[in-house]
Amino acid sequence: MKILVTGGTGYIGSHTVVELQAQGHEVIIVDNLSNSEREVVDQIALISGIRPAFEELDLCDQSKTDALFAKYPNIDGIIHFAAYKAVGESVANPMIYYRNNLQSLMNTIDGMRKYNISNLVFSSSCTVYGQPEVLPVREDSPVQAAFSPYGNTKQISEEILKDSVNAYAGLNVIALRYFNPIGAHPTALIGELPLGVPNNLIPFITQTAIGLRQQLSVFGSDYNTPDGTAIRDYIHVVDLAKAHVIAVDRMTKGKGKSNFEVFNLGTGNGFSVLEVINSFEKVTGEKLNYKLVDRRPGDVEQVWADTTFANEELGWKAALTLDEMTLSAWKWELRLQEKRNSK
Repeated sequence: MKILVTGGTGYIGSHTVVELQAQGHEVIIVDNLSNSEREVVDQIALISGIRPAFEELDLCDQSKTDALFAKYPNIDGIIHFAAYKAVGESVANPMIYYRNNLQSLMNTIDGMRKYNISNLVFSSSCTVYGQPEVLPVREDSPVQAAFSPYGNTKQISEEILKDSVNAYAGLNVIALRYFNPIGAHPTALIGELPLGVPNNLIPFITQTAIGLRQQLSVFGSDYNTPDGTAIRDYIHVVDLAKAHVIAVDRMTKGKGKSNFEVFNLGTGNGFSVLEVINSFEKVTGEKLNYKLVDRRPGDVEQVWADTTFANEELGWKAALTLDEMTLSAWKWELRLQEKRNSK
């Protein structure tokens, strides 16, 4: 199958490209490199032995997006990752999130319609559930008011996709609602590479441990949780990537039960921020310098997934443990440090 991966040099996108190629799919990556590096394509080629096609362009540019689809006919499916994703940044600057995340999706849908591409896997998020009233979260749990503009762009994107499949015959969508992807590829050749100050927990942990950051701030210590810190469902990025390959196969082989399907992707377990820190310290032997600070705007207290539907319907299950996640992230950070030192 020929699969277009938007945002394919990003964190989750790059791991998914590797898994797609491992299953024999031909991959075209499109990315504007706003939060990734061109070198990622080289690293993917080192892992898989196959160099994917790469196009550097911004999907918010409709004419360039149209030219992309014209250049690569007969695409069997699209996995749409291209979006900004930092909760805190979206609270501080919502307009760039609405403009980027929604326009890129709408231009992609227009391209699909024009060039008769039927299948889209959408990178959604557990943020659509807001702060759930009942845990764990099921796919039929109510979509709550978003806690951040980022979360709202995911809710709006899903509404755009629902309306599109209702309006345009032949369009099929699977929305994968991620919980909290962490970790890195076992080769340590690709991983999470935030540009500037990290917004996510694990890169801040590893950068603090390596000495790039003086101190890790734990946002909120007075939540209604066992240790007072926020709880999330952390999933290894490789497990997450494999689910995308299964979703693509489901659509391209016509196995979907409807033209718009939703699946939660998590482990089904909630871990607090302090539990993640403890795991990291245990598997690496590194002691972290961290402090408890005030809550951060846009963060929910606790959320984790009920993965029963994804496990049974997709035949997919997360396999890697929290300790394996934190250790792989540390190995990735050590490789980055070697690279920095060699310059």
